Amino acid sequence: GSCRHRCCPGRNNACWAPGTRRALCYCDSYCQRTGDCCHDYHATCRRAAVGCAVGPWGPWSGCSSPCGVGSRARSRQVTVPPRHGGEPCPDLKQRRGCLGEHPTCGTAK
Repeated sequence: GSCRHRCCPGRNNACWAPGTRRALCYCDSYCQRTGDCCHDYHATCRRAAVGCAVGPWGPWSGCSSPCGVGSRARSRQVTVPPRHGGEPCPDLKQRRGCLGEHPTCGTAK
């Protein structure tokens, strides 16, 4: 079997070629984990691999609770999506705790 005309990212059961002895071989990046890659997978597909790239973190949001315990969030965008089995994207969102300290919090009855 040969990956000459197709390489697929992730796990893709439709990304295969007929192999030896009636077995299938695969051209998806998951075949590296399962050990059933076609003989030319590394030469053909890994060469074309493009890892994910992300932009900078955006600013933290305001606290979700004006008074008391809440959370803040921030995110970043994918600038280059992974292709042909390249490195997957890292986390795109982060959360952290915060304490709302709006001026009216202490005067609530």
